[in-house]
Amino acid sequence: MRIMCLNAWGGTLGDDLLPYLADAQPDVLCLQEVIHTPATDKPILVYRDAFRTLDQRTNLLSEICAVLPDHWVTFAPCARGDLWDGDMAVPSFWGLATWVKRDIPVIAQAQDFVHGHYSADGFGEHPRSRTGHAVRIYDHDRGRPVSITQMHGLRDSSGKGDTPERAAQVERLWSLSQKVTEPGDLAVICGDFNVLPGSRTLAYLLDHSFTELVTARNHGGDTHVALYQKREVRRLHADQRLGRCGLV
Repeated sequence: MRIMCLNAWGGTLGDDLLPYLADAQPDVLCLQEVIHTPATDKPILVYRDAFRTLDQRTNLLSEICAVLPDHWVTFAPCARGDLWDGDMAVPSFWGLATWVKRDIPVIAQAQDFVHGHYSADGFGEHPRSRTGHAVRIYDHDRGRPVSITQMHGLRDSSGKGDTPERAAQVERLWSLSQKVTEPGDLAVICGDFNVLPGSRTLAYLLDHSFTELVTARNHGGDTHVALYQKREVRRLHADQRLGRCGLV
């Protein structure tokens, strides 16, 4: 079974991402920073805040559904805020999504916030609300259930170090995973955690019998692609995938 987890960067690399997913056809795809803008068909809108302006792939959710036609999708929005078409504001949803192949039964699922609550009136100030999604599926090829839980961890202007909010976040992530995981399941927790290698987030999950698959599978300390320009962060494995009771 192929489980894929990526941060979509709001579709910034959509021209490369879409054909990659069409070719890879993962059994389960966990994707963060997914944009869904039902109010327009325009392909690109602009995100603005006090610090930056970013192009956003306006309907990335629908575009990925088109290249994964044999998958079901669950979209878990964190917020609805404005993207911009020139001077015109266009309401847009932002969150994460999970795709599962239609021939793989989903036998349990749960969705909840690991930080904050749904923001209906804008994306909000950092640290912004974060949602998580968990599915329990049945792998008929290996004759076992698999639980998969993903989140996009908090972004903090002070960096990726430990904070009380991140400590509370991982406890909620664990609780969300437990809602769908039963004894004996292969359990996977994945996402862009936005933390450092020695963080309390990873220590908490390791204390709950997970194995970190980044270093355990000899990927070194870097899971970022060369296009990620924050060099001081590229040396750290901020994107994580952990497994318990076996490897995926």
